[in-house]
Amino acid sequence: MSKSNSIVVLGVFVADTSYRADRAPRMGETILGNSFALGPGGKGSNQSVAAARLGAEVTIVTRLGQDAFADLALKSWADAGVKSAVTQDPDSYTGAAYIFVEESSGDNAIIVCPGAAGDISISDIEAQRDLIAGAAVFITQLEQPIEAAHRALEIARENQVITILNPAPAAPLDSALLQLCDYVTPNETEASDLTGIPVTTVDEARAAGDALLAMGTGAAVITLGEQGALLHTSERSQHMPAFNAGPVVETTGAGDAFNGGFAVGLAEGMDPVDAMRLGCATAGISVTRRGTAPSMPTMDEVKRLMAG
Repeated sequence: MSKSNSIVVLGVFVADTSYRADRAPRMGETILGNSFALGPGGKGSNQSVAAARLGAEVTIVTRLGQDAFADLALKSWADAGVKSAVTQDPDSYTGAAYIFVEESSGDNAIIVCPGAAGDISISDIEAQRDLIAGAAVFITQLEQPIEAAHRALEIARENQVITILNPAPAAPLDSALLQLCDYVTPNETEASDLTGIPVTTVDEARAAGDALLAMGTGAAVITLGEQGALLHTSERSQHMPAFNAGPVVETTGAGDAFNGGFAVGLAEGMDPVDAMRLGCATAGISVTRRGTAPSMPTMDEVKRLMAG
């Protein structure tokens, strides 16, 4: 695998079970929904599909069960051009996610059960050492065990691979882990959870970025929804406005679209600000479509949006 634009993703696949309704039910209450959809999801899988649809050479490292949801994962990756370094465990199950989508806004609330991917171990990572070492960019999240992510980041760092940690879902992180990360890419909620600083404005994102730098990361890239994203390093702090590609239909997967686009930009040697712009445009298109992996755009679509 050439390091020219290759990306390795450590992460989770889950089958997204998406329910759309006017509001979420209260505890003990049953309500009628407006629609249901089943599709491929999981942050690692979504980011892999996003990057592959933009033209990058992408391999995902994960674990699946041996069931219908595993078949969905393998088909989704094949359709998007994602290569897989996968262990299938017949004694576990492929992960699933409950996604509630509020009809009026497209906002969402999610419960993730990683299944077999929750058993990704350091030995799984060691088995893929050469794959990780040969990448241009390595990206991971926190849906699989942190110990596995930590070891994979170590291998990437030892081999001068650009490292991205998308700290989702938010969890306490120590400086030893963050020091392995060239970029940490939380959204507003995750940045606030990690730093204790409310993040609702660009200036508050800068304060959270300072805190993340003090915790050890090389750079903070904080996604801000309709406010775009912020790249914050010790040398510069650059805000990138969001792209408006049309009416927002669903925000599920927008962060994954951004991370996939950002990783592709870095893998292609772009300046981080330009890579962030690519990520924002990718996310801008994804929110105009339903679903997660199915909402990811092609590079031609993204280029048209950026040129417009």
